Amino acid sequence: MTVLFSPELLTTFRAMAEVVYAAESYDSVYDAVCRSAVEFVDGCDHASLMVRRHGDTTTIGASDELARGIDRLERAAKQGPCVDAINDRSSDDHICPDLSQPCKWPDLAKVLLEGTEVKGMAGFRIRQDADRVGALNVFSNTAGTLSPRSLEQASMLTAFASVALAALDAGEQAATLRAGMKSNREIGKAVGLLMAMHGIDDEMAFAMLSKISQDMNIKLAKIAARVITHHNRGQDQCQTASAAQRPV
Repeated sequence: MTVLFSPELLTTFRAMAEVVYAAESYDSVYDAVCRSAVEFVDGCDHASLMVRRHGDTTTIGASDELARGIDRLERAAKQGPCVDAINDRSSDDHICPDLSQPCKWPDLAKVLLEGTEVKGMAGFRIRQDADRVGALNVFSNTAGTLSPRSLEQASMLTAFASVALAALDAGEQAATLRAGMKSNREIGKAVGLLMAMHGIDDEMAFAMLSKISQDMNIKLAKIAARVITHHNRGQDQCQTASAAQRPV
């Protein structure tokens, strides 16, 4: 039977999956992808994730500051494997194992050889819904160590990154929806409490909440939550006092 994935790579996938589902922020997932590239892609010493947003490219994750710095150099030079992987309509991966040899990015190669320890690099396209949305960049400190096997390993990590990013997008949308629904319920409840306490209609109650929100520079949902909390504490105190007055 053919073994499609090495045990090490399967371990990486499992670890990264745990990060995705337990992550408190996008950054922790992005950085996990980059660290995994360094650990499991042959010849990779640094890695970064770059995405295109609103027409601009930005680095959203990196294994270290050197990788972030190289991304900045790519954007400044407007050339490099990651830039090509995002913008080029041909290959999904772009590689130069030895920057001292002629390559597609001569200006960038010259800067890297003179100012960094990097000797080879490659970029792998990340797609979502058939769109080119980003790329995984891998950098090697040793010329010639990014091999065909490296390409296979990085391609698999890129596929995982595509799924992870899509899952995170869906998760954030769901979380935002849940927060919005909760906020709306709390605002509605606070409006009802103010109507009952002050004998006013719903428009006046909502206007009261809005004015407090503006005066205190606090979001309306937080003001509503405070009104509800204050009301609940008052009820608890009344129940405690009533219980203490009951005959034993």
